[in-house]
Amino acid sequence: MAARGLRRTARVAGFGALTAGLLPAFLMHMQVAGVDRRARVRKRWVGAWSGALLDVFGLRVCIGSTPALVAGRGHLIVANHRSTADILVLLRAFGGQMVSRADVAHWPLVGIAARAAGTVFVNRSDAASGAAAVRVIAGLLARACTVIVFPEGTTFPGDEVRPFRGGAFIAALRSGADVVPVGLAYQTGSGASFVNESFGAHLWRMAGAEPSRVAICVGKPMTPAQDGRAGELRDMAREEVQRLVHDARGVVDQG
Repeated sequence: MAARGLRRTARVAGFGALTAGLLPAFLMHMQVAGVDRRARVRKRWVGAWSGALLDVFGLRVCIGSTPALVAGRGHLIVANHRSTADILVLLRAFGGQMVSRADVAHWPLVGIAARAAGTVFVNRSDAASGAAAVRVIAGLLARACTVIVFPEGTTFPGDEVRPFRGGAFIAALRSGADVVPVGLAYQTGSGASFVNESFGAHLWRMAGAEPSRVAICVGKPMTPAQDGRAGELRDMAREEVQRLVHDARGVVDQG
């Protein structure tokens, strides 16, 4: 218990120090960078921050399949959601901008960092907010940006991929962006994975957990048909994410 408490204290302190230390330098770099360089600057800084925090929380990323993405195209990254750490894994792997629930924007320090990183916030219980988010996502994708979304809408335990929400797929169709399916799986028994608890309890448990592994498997980009339907694209993506989750489970539990 003493070791867990020390680990938790060190990780929470490390998160605060890294975020508070890197954020001012990142904002300054973004301010002086030209408009055409800001996406690269964001990717570099956010990738460094994410990788450092994965080390702080004792999570080793195991890489499964990783097809190359086509340069100059927008990419909608869609993944299952099993831990707060998913955000770090995907930002380090792809860069880009996250789609997040609206209340995160107001969290101490985390909200500041999320806003600075260009996070798209959405209140999923508000139709107007959802429609506005679809427009923002479509605009980013049309400009060949990368957007990361968890279409299940929230965090779930286990390897079953729940039904996907359709908004982000409407944005992909409008912009003609590629949809990139991703499967994530945490080592069996990992303290970083979600187990039917409140968000605060999940973070608290993860901060005190033993080091563990997470696997990421990336599927081939799916290019929407011009006359395609969002519901069909959504269901195809969910099926592929489920397959990739099974692949990731095999990778992570083999060590």
